[in-house]
Amino acid sequence: MATDCEAWLNANPVEAEDLSDSFVSGDEDHGRSAICNKNINSEINGNWLSSSSNSIHEARLKAKAKRRLRKNSSRDSGRGDSLSENGDVVRGTSVAPTSPKSKLLDRKSRQGKGRGLPKKGGAGGKGVWGRSGEVYGPEEVDQKDPNYDEAQENCVYETVVPPLNERDFEKTVTPIVQEYFEHGDTNEVAELLAELNLGPMRSEVPSLAVSLALEAKASHRELTSRLLTDLCGPVLSHSDMESSFDKILRELPELVLDTPGAPQLVGQFIARAVSDQILSKGYIEGYKGRVDCEYTRAALDRAAVLLKMSLGGLRIDSQWGTGGGQRPVIQLIKEMNLLLKEYILSGDIKEAERCLRDLEVPHFHHEFVYEAIVMVLESKGEKTFNMVLQLLKSLSLSSIITVDQMRRGYERIYMDIAEINIDVPRAYFILEQFVDKSLSIEVIDVKLRDLCPCRGRKRFVSEGDGGVVKLESY
Repeated sequence: MATDCEAWLNANPVEAEDLSDSFVSGDEDHGRSAICNKNINSEINGNWLSSSSNSIHEARLKAKAKRRLRKNSSRDSGRGDSLSENGDVVRGTSVAPTSPKSKLLDRKSRQGKGRGLPKKGGAGGKGVWGRSGEVYGPEEVDQKDPNYDEAQENCVYETVVPPLNERDFEKTVTPIVQEYFEHGDTNEVAELLAELNLGPMRSEVPSLAVSLALEAKASHRELTSRLLTDLCGPVLSHSDMESSFDKILRELPELVLDTPGAPQLVGQFIARAVSDQILSKGYIEGYKGRVDCEYTRAALDRAAVLLKMSLGGLRIDSQWGTGGGQRPVIQLIKEMNLLLKEYILSGDIKEAERCLRDLEVPHFHHEFVYEAIVMVLESKGEKTFNMVLQLLKSLSLSSIITVDQMRRGYERIYMDIAEINIDVPRAYFILEQFVDKSLSIEVIDVKLRDLCPCRGRKRFVSEGDGGVVKLESY
């Protein structure tokens, strides 16, 4: 039958539309039925063509076999199936894959080219920016690029920091100055200011620092004077300093409302600035005959007086004093002794508390307690005894001297009482009385009272020791 079909196809070739590989649509079926009807009608009318209905049916079956083979080949593309000339399916020699999806998920080239290596040398894939460890060099500009602009090759890109306005200036520089009052490192302040684009607000830095120092302690004013000296040159110019002090003198009527002694303090700042050579010597003389404000006149008069006194040997660089832990220990001990002697003469507890605060050494208050008790042990009479008790009680209640500092002061006395007893024979007896009184007024607690050493007394022959004298025990 296959031979008859082949002979018939050679004699009567079938049109390409009849052997299409796609599925037959409704229009095609309608067209084919029209052809069949036409053939039938032709047969009825006596115009019969040379083809028979049986041979047309065989052609349709062959086209259907081709479509089935094409459909199966898309599933099993690895087997290499083909159709022979007579319509039989010829199996390929390749081995079928284990899974139909293995061929679909295979990322290798299907063109049979290459050596089977990964794409892009392993630098491809989703979320991959290149090989691991690869360092990209400068990218060369393609002059043939339609977006190429020759002017962009000479462009230099820099980070631009906008200049600070007045509001941002105060918010940014005020924390820097306040933090400087804590650490005292002028180099850090200079580095922080160098990172900012101060612009026209550069001359406002000294005036802001001085206004903050007016409301602070004497040690902070000394730090401010040092800061202005170190900033003049690397960060600020002499003209910035002069314009800043001019602004301070203009704002003195407002500064007096918060700091009544502002004119005298500003005068000291000006004298210190002239002494440190950040202001010219003719700065004060430039205001002669041009001052109408009484506060400005008072500040300039104060600065002129200090500069005249410096010619006689006064050191302006120490006019603020050295506060806090920057003072030598020996100097602190001397000032505490002077404070105690002045209190014994005047009896003013409030003044003693104020002077102790001005020393700004809360970590060294145990030395004050130690010196006060030593003064009691070396004194004669009960006046010093009672006055020191009242002072320690007042300092304890106001928390100027903390419990820890008070305990350390008493413990130091306990440790040194043996050496003190060499110069003061009644030291043990006086110390026991002082500790008991301190406990009664709640300056110390019971545990600290129990730690107080006592001197053992000598025992003689009459007490049954067989003539042996007992040594002192502590």
